[in-house]
Amino acid sequence: MDLWFTEYYTKNARFSIKVDKHIVSVESEYQRIDVFDSYLFGRVLVLDGYLMLTEKDEFIYHEMMTHIPMAVNPKIRDVLVIGAGDGGVVRELTKYDSIERIDMAEIDKMVVDICKEYLPLTACKLDDERVKIYYEDGLKFVRSKENAYDLIIVDSTDPFGPGEDLFTKEFYGNCYKALKDSGILVNQHESPYYPNDALAAKRTHQRINSVFPVAKVYQAHIPTYPSGHWLFGFASKGLDPITDLDPDWNSLSIKTRYYNMDLHKGCFALPNYVKELFENA
Repeated sequence: MDLWFTEYYTKNARFSIKVDKHIVSVESEYQRIDVFDSYLFGRVLVLDGYLMLTEKDEFIYHEMMTHIPMAVNPKIRDVLVIGAGDGGVVRELTKYDSIERIDMAEIDKMVVDICKEYLPLTACKLDDERVKIYYEDGLKFVRSKENAYDLIIVDSTDPFGPGEDLFTKEFYGNCYKALKDSGILVNQHESPYYPNDALAAKRTHQRINSVFPVAKVYQAHIPTYPSGHWLFGFASKGLDPITDLDPDWNSLSIKTRYYNMDLHKGCFALPNYVKELFENA
């Protein structure tokens, strides 16, 4: 008998992956966590029925969240990661010897424990000596911080359930306060394609744009995410992701599979339908 995992994007569109073997299914205090092996995409992490990552293409998402801000400001020393219980963002950050502190605020300890056990390719650096994990609500954690971080990366789930508070104007205002003068905020911005996702992306950009003087949107192509077209937000107190791109980033010899400096410049060039989505934001 064939076993398939299916995620519904809308009532008329869905994405299915043929499952080789179901590995684990547990209910945490916050959500249902599933891990399974697939024939085409390797091991897969699912939260509350929504696909979070596959071993085959997770590097795209995690590299684009991490190396974009690091190439703009290689002097980043103190980083806060909110969410990211799978460890992929932390793995990419630890490639930089210059980073001294990585605080991670993840509300669900069970996600971290599951990923450490069953997704070692992404969670392999969560025990790095520079990493300190706080099992707390990200909104509450950042609320008490001021002038503390050079970079905040918000690797949240979608804007409902445990991740809902991480898409509010209050949260972005607290992030602004928690950042130093040259601080950068990066967040996942949803997809611009399906109507509900596009609306969430527009609202997110509006809220960030009302707080930060620099607020840009960039894109990547992630095959297993809704529509394959995914957006990210870059916000800062002054640094521009293109004009302030550091030409010496290549000299760091950071190993990547997706990100490069040509792609960095190009990913901020958005299709017209996406530009129109954000025109009034």
